[in-house]
Amino acid sequence: MQQIVLAARPIGEPKLSDFRFETVSMPTPGPGQLLIRTVWLSLDPYMRGRMDEGKSYAAAVAIGMPMEGGGVGEVIASNNPLFAVGDFVENRFGWRSHALSDGTGVRKLDADIAPLSTAIGVLGMPGFTAYIGLNLHGMPQKGETIVVGAATGAVGSLVGQLAKIQGLRTVGVAGGKRKCDYAVEVLGFDACIDHRSAADAQALSSKISAECPNGVDIYFENTGGKTFDAVLPLINVHGRIPLCGMISLYNNGALRKEPAEALSNFPKVWRTLLVNRINVRGFIITDHYDQFPEFISNITPLIQESEIIYKESITIGLEKAPQAFIELLRGENFGKQLVSVSEDPTRY
Repeated sequence: MQQIVLAARPIGEPKLSDFRFETVSMPTPGPGQLLIRTVWLSLDPYMRGRMDEGKSYAAAVAIGMPMEGGGVGEVIASNNPLFAVGDFVENRFGWRSHALSDGTGVRKLDADIAPLSTAIGVLGMPGFTAYIGLNLHGMPQKGETIVVGAATGAVGSLVGQLAKIQGLRTVGVAGGKRKCDYAVEVLGFDACIDHRSAADAQALSSKISAECPNGVDIYFENTGGKTFDAVLPLINVHGRIPLCGMISLYNNGALRKEPAEALSNFPKVWRTLLVNRINVRGFIITDHYDQFPEFISNITPLIQESEIIYKESITIGLEKAPQAFIELLRGENFGKQLVSVSEDPTRY
């Protein structure tokens, strides 16, 4: 079988040399285990954090070990009575062509309900992040205004669509005219601002302000950097910031600086949060999986009825995953980034 391991801890943006493609012996399932052929691999920004050492909400990937990642696969051998050969399943199988599992945490999938790939996209962790972040931590109310960072990404695209369904004015921020046009014309955002068209945070703030005449009630934060700096002054009293990521900072070392340097702008930010009584809620989606069945039951019909649109960016071949991941962190992908590791028999 094939796998991609972490060869070195990156300094700044990951390089291809930070990964290593290996061919190893095919594992044999023991008692209670199943062998899974990976069909789809999910690439997500959080994986960049797992490449670094240091305190976090999850352990770092060890040097020489396969990169972590969610995936969809087909059971090809089973000694577990709960799973049969031919079952389609989802779990964190890693950057591998095949994986062994004892079945813990493995979710069975029904390809007749939705395409298998959605289990690691709009009906998986990214979609669930959008659902929980908006509804539980954003506390949206009809008539309010929300700004969504990375508006056409796997998370932001669903946040925006759900916000529109609930009657909010929805303004996105994305990189490039093509993405912004897609957010408005396909996803139904009221407006979308191209952050690349603004020279600095002040210029971006002016563009966003023009589309938010009543200020900003919710800022769905998954980018950090210039977008955060631009939106923060526009947030209304008692506004909310669901915080699920800071992709713009993952490669530049800002999250690993010495405290004095990293917090140099913090007093101004802290004062703004205080004066406007802004509720900032950082959340990790694994804390909320008791609500996953509710998410699936509510969102699946919207997918089936095409009331929710999703877009996938597909790279073919496990060996190309490192380059696709590097491009994801640069914002070069469009929609949910997937790697087609092997044939999906339900798709073609």
